[in-house]
Amino acid sequence: MSQNLDLFPIGNCAASALIDRQGRFVWACAPRVDGDPFFCGLLTGQDAGAPDACGVWAIEVEGAVETTQAYLRNTPILRTEIRNGEGAGIEIIDFSPRYKHLGRQYRPLAFCRIVRPLAGAPRVRIRVRPMMNYGERPCYLTSGSNHVRYVGAVATLRLTTDAPVSHIVEERVFRLEEPISLFLGPDEGFDAEVATTAARMLRETTDYWRGWVRTLSVPLEWQEAVIRAAITLKLCAYEETGAIVAALTTSLPEHAAEAGAGRNWDYRYCWLRDAYYVVQALNRLGAADMLENYLVYLRNLVDQASRGDMAPSGAPVAQRELPGFEHGHTPNGKAGHVQPVYGVGLEPVLTEWIAPHLPGYRGIGPVRVGNQAHEHLQHDVYGQIVLSTVQAFFDERLLRPATIADFKALEPIGERAFELHDKPDASLWEFRGREATHTYSSVMCWAACDRLGNAAARLGLGDRADYWNGKAAQIRKTIETRAWNEAEGRFAATFGGDELDASLLQMVDVRFLPADDPRMQATMAAVEQGLRRGPYMLRYAIPDDFGLPETAFNFCTFWLIEALHLSGRTDEARQLFEEMLGRRTAAGLLSEDITFDGGELWGNYPQTYSLVGLINCANLLSKSWQSIR
Repeated sequence: MSQNLDLFPIGNCAASALIDRQGRFVWACAPRVDGDPFFCGLLTGQDAGAPDACGVWAIEVEGAVETTQAYLRNTPILRTEIRNGEGAGIEIIDFSPRYKHLGRQYRPLAFCRIVRPLAGAPRVRIRVRPMMNYGERPCYLTSGSNHVRYVGAVATLRLTTDAPVSHIVEERVFRLEEPISLFLGPDEGFDAEVATTAARMLRETTDYWRGWVRTLSVPLEWQEAVIRAAITLKLCAYEETGAIVAALTTSLPEHAAEAGAGRNWDYRYCWLRDAYYVVQALNRLGAADMLENYLVYLRNLVDQASRGDMAPSGAPVAQRELPGFEHGHTPNGKAGHVQPVYGVGLEPVLTEWIAPHLPGYRGIGPVRVGNQAHEHLQHDVYGQIVLSTVQAFFDERLLRPATIADFKALEPIGERAFELHDKPDASLWEFRGREATHTYSSVMCWAACDRLGNAAARLGLGDRADYWNGKAAQIRKTIETRAWNEAEGRFAATFGGDELDASLLQMVDVRFLPADDPRMQATMAAVEQGLRRGPYMLRYAIPDDFGLPETAFNFCTFWLIEALHLSGRTDEARQLFEEMLGRRTAAGLLSEDITFDGGELWGNYPQTYSLVGLINCANLLSKSWQSIR
């Protein structure tokens, strides 16, 4: 069976895993989301069901003929049912524990699997085959009377179970006559009865997630899709620091090119741009907890940036033991400088290297670790920092509203935005081989100054409000003059250029121009005509560092849906939105890219950008609750 992205994420904002349609773990990293993949079956190029498959955790039913899966309602807890030809079968409940314990949030690096016979006495085999050093070799194994230890290069996990340990170590087929529980977590003693504890963890984890979902303000229509997207965005948060990763995976290719084509990236880091869009979408649902936690992460970055002093932490200490990792000061030490991406622990250096022992998804390499984008100049990030933060000056719900000190800490970010608004950068699409002065980046620099003006007015700082409003006006004049292409009668993607870019549609979202402005209407029409491919949208249609794009970008299709609605084509927007909903995986999720015919998803998964687009469009297009009340 060919590999595909029809995968179900589970997690608890510290641990995360992807489970395939046969109930096998094929991806999970330790000691955190950007760590060494214990379960790397997604990138071994093998069918995870092959007898020699590595990097998987499988629970197999002998003679299996049918498998069904679904999340428990309003949770990331997965139920898998597997039956054989005689009707005997099992159910597997997979989750990562998350609940309040001793006044703290309990969210360990741990996965719990509860396996129950449904009918008869099915014969099962449990295969636990974690790997180390990015697929270099199997983890070392030791065992005791009730546990198995898997010793990796950077972490050791312990599987505690009430199943016969020798059955697991020997991968022996056995009759499942009673429920069994398996807890894979920290390498420490499990000082409780496994089955009872697993059942309690399941109950309390279920209660946590359903309680969190109850706090969301969802639209009337498409509630299930929105709730699933919101839960998954929360799974992409690394709660310890507040970071939000762009996706849970690395190196899932953007299209079905031969190995070596190069469009394989590591997305297990916090892009300030992506995180801004995530908190924006979740704010629209009322998820203030995500905003508050991310603001902690941002305040730390702003503090470091304002001093030009990013600590030389590099990768996590354990991870530095892997080949290819280096650490040192950020190459841009200027006060106010901000990188587009950081590690989930605020690491500024994400040295990119190739993992030689993993062939890649369907054998399409390379498998990259780290991301060279940390060295890029991408000037839109200054806007995204301020846009993410400005709500805290106005939102009375927050436990820690923003202060004058926070405003003063943001001002160097604004100064940097003004300084760079008309300077070349790599753009939000992270071109590696060319630079230009990109309209989107300049618009975001305008937004940084404009919103600082709003914050200053809120704080009663009239002189600073005038100052920042003046800066915003200067940037606006520059954009309206230099990004406007008179010959084409529209805005261009670059100053003085004629290229089209889907990001031009965001000029409305950040309130640079209203949708009914004739200049904006002309730009929207040109972007649709130049970048739309059937129902889907490209980011751009010109060659980049790796040639012409061969797949559409899902987030940009959602931007198109918004533009259609704002242009008065709401029926068409709703039709296209339903098209996108129909392209989701069985888990209700999307990756980064899709083929032009809509036949297959590509790119890292689950992609926060795509889920943000789903939430935003549902909120925009849904009928009002007032229509049924």
